[in-house]
Amino acid sequence: MRALEGKRIVVASHNAGKLREFADLMGPFGLEAKSAKEYGLPEPDETGTTFEENAYIKAFAAANATGLPALSDDSGLVIDALDGQPGVYTANWAELPDGTRDFGMAMQRAEVAMQEVGATEPAQRTGRFVAVICLAWPDGEAEYFRGEAEGTLVWPPRGESGFGYDPVFLPEGHMRTFGEMTAEEKHGWKPGQAQALSHRARAFQKFARAKLGSA
Repeated sequence: MRALEGKRIVVASHNAGKLREFADLMGPFGLEAKSAKEYGLPEPDETGTTFEENAYIKAFAAANATGLPALSDDSGLVIDALDGQPGVYTANWAELPDGTRDFGMAMQRAEVAMQEVGATEPAQRTGRFVAVICLAWPDGEAEYFRGEAEGTLVWPPRGESGFGYDPVFLPEGHMRTFGEMTAEEKHGWKPGQAQALSHRARAFQKFARAKLGSA
């Protein structure tokens, strides 16, 4: 594995929710992290068909533009009853004609699709959030770290916290959705802690252990 030299890194995202979570996760490590948005970089077209491909597109674009290593995450909701949909198209399900996103609409779309295939009981409504973190260097080399959080899709949505599909995702072993949890409860992993809860925190935990010398 290639060493991560220095403390400067680009977070290749324009998503405010993701940037907040990454800021919280990176805090204990003293990384000098700036977002692609802060550098004024455009959002590249995510033309991949896997989380890994889309994460690489974003990370390499930022690394190539800044000359710094870049960290990107591609994530999504995988619903078993829908044969893995929306998957890499999770954000696309929320897109409106004007280019903005309405995740209330996206959650409704997922619920209608599950109802149409008869997924009405909890055992039929399983799924997982997946996050793949890509660390890319300006020369094109990259490494990947994958995190998954198993759970069940609930309806109606519960909670006002988080972002995206969080209010309909009940993580395995818990009584509250991601939308009902505080940011600390959802993704508040710290060095030395054995377990992380959210998909992004689990992916970051692997990255931190491989690249930042975390326990």
